[in-house]
Amino acid sequence: MKFILTKELGRLAKWLRILGFDTVYYNQDNLSSLIIQALRDERIILTRNQHLPQARGLKIVLIKNEKIKKQVAEILQTLKLKPEPEMMFSRCILCNTELVYITKDEVKDKVPEYVFNTHEDFITCPQCNRIYWRGTHWGNVRKTLEEVKWNS
Repeated sequence: MKFILTKELGRLAKWLRILGFDTVYYNQDNLSSLIIQALRDERIILTRNQHLPQARGLKIVLIKNEKIKKQVAEILQTLKLKPEPEMMFSRCILCNTELVYITKDEVKDKVPEYVFNTHEDFITCPQCNRIYWRGTHWGNVRKTLEEVKWNS
């Protein structure tokens, strides 16, 4: 399932990427361009904009909640999504590119010394070159998912 989110849902875009969903964050005002991209890429539009025009073949989900945890719960429930644990942290939270494994030797001068000394596995974004590792954020995401009543 692929999504395109309007500009008022930037935090939700980040969370959907964390969960492994292909998510484009559309932060422009040109709604016709948004609709064209959604149709072309077969993406579901997630928005809080109640005045978004409908188009044939277009799926739009209106997000009712303002708080991020409630938005995540709303999407999971509305679309009956079940995030797969192995897909979590498989996309760059900044640019949506699929992450790839990188050797520890390759990150030696690119991560803090403590992180290098205490972690063995690293992944990177081939697009923006950001490096990720399994730190405390992994547990924080699981805790948040438990709070929104997601069962893994």
